[in-house]
Amino acid sequence: MNAPAAPSQAALDELIARLSALHPKRIDLGLERMHRLLARLDHPEKKLPPVIHVAGTNGKGSTVAYLRAILEAAGLRVHAYTSPYLVRINECFRIAGALVGDDKLRAAFAHVERVNEGEPITFFEAKTAAAFCLFADPADVLLLEVGLGGRLDSTNVIEQPLASVITPVSMDHTEYLGDTLTSIAGEKAAIIKRGVPVISAEQQPDAMAVIELQARRQRAVLHAAGQQWHVGVERGRLVYQDERGLMDLAAPKLFGRHQFDNAGLAIATLRAIDSLKLAHAAYEGIVNAEWPARMQRLSSGKLIELGPQGCEIWLDGGHNAEGGRVAAAALGDLEERVSRPLVVIAGMMASKDARAFLANFAGLTRHIIAVGIPGQDNAMPPDRLADAARALGMRVEISTGVDAALRMLAGLAYEVPPRILIAGSLYLAGHVLALNGTPPS
Repeated sequence: MNAPAAPSQAALDELIARLSALHPKRIDLGLERMHRLLARLDHPEKKLPPVIHVAGTNGKGSTVAYLRAILEAAGLRVHAYTSPYLVRINECFRIAGALVGDDKLRAAFAHVERVNEGEPITFFEAKTAAAFCLFADPADVLLLEVGLGGRLDSTNVIEQPLASVITPVSMDHTEYLGDTLTSIAGEKAAIIKRGVPVISAEQQPDAMAVIELQARRQRAVLHAAGQQWHVGVERGRLVYQDERGLMDLAAPKLFGRHQFDNAGLAIATLRAIDSLKLAHAAYEGIVNAEWPARMQRLSSGKLIELGPQGCEIWLDGGHNAEGGRVAAAALGDLEERVSRPLVVIAGMMASKDARAFLANFAGLTRHIIAVGIPGQDNAMPPDRLADAARALGMRVEISTGVDAALRMLAGLAYEVPPRILIAGSLYLAGHVLALNGTPPS
């Protein structure tokens, strides 16, 4: 039985519940309600520190983590707004590097609720408005992550950011952003503002064509991976190069080849902003970047004791085909270093393409355990997830939960302790971190 929430947490939860009930839909993209609310709040979005605006399908959070690590290594004061959260909503708001406390967050939400006067508004809009009120606190830079899409996202009320950043674009949220890569890229590229530098990760050709066109329309200088800047791995180190020179840096602590790309994007972004002149040593800050549930190894906590003795447990919030691809590539690298049998414990939301996600692991494992996601009404039923795995020729079992799946694996005979990946949803990842007793801090 869970312990009762502390008074401040309970009051915050009640306030969030009231704000969440103001609109019949959880997601309803548009900016009219946001503009109305911000006007009633006396336009906090115009009083923010200089903004770096980050959109894209995969890698947004990791890129923000690298940006924050580098800027803080340079001695700058940095705020950050990210989503979704894993365990507690406080994770979405960092003021000068620290998670905002319950009382301060509750006060910001209460102010938004009072000013809104019961008008229809989505919770994400209310949350973003509260963030803008919180981030009026002085800082050198505000890192602002798009929630969904870009064009109609609540964060896209910022008129003149320092830079617009676009991480890799792929197929996801097609019910809101369109069912082609071109339409999705168009939504993401709409954060590009007139005359503001655009920094893009390496993209598929259709997506890059859209980004290039929008940059030209907005007379925004484009800094694209593979064109204006390059990042690679040499002898285990990150090597970055652009017209200003070459940088040889320690590898990121975050695991996976894709994390070199995300770190490179952060470096390119900061080098493209004329007003930021960072010393070379600041870029070594990438080794300090942390971002939970992105190929995170669980090395301590309650779940370690449940699995097979000596096993590795990895956690990743990837939930689309591209997210599965980079996780699978990271697992392939691990397999080359130390070979272990792989088991994937997967849970996904009903709107996701389970087969496209799981197909990435077909060459690495034939053992999938399907689980539900506690507390999520829109979670994919485990039997449907199991059907997708079977269609790929994988051996699949259904378990009542992650803890039960680990206990089941502990009862199997392994010559070599297995490598276990828990993946498929950030909601599942948040549940796992809470269950493990290791929430983000």
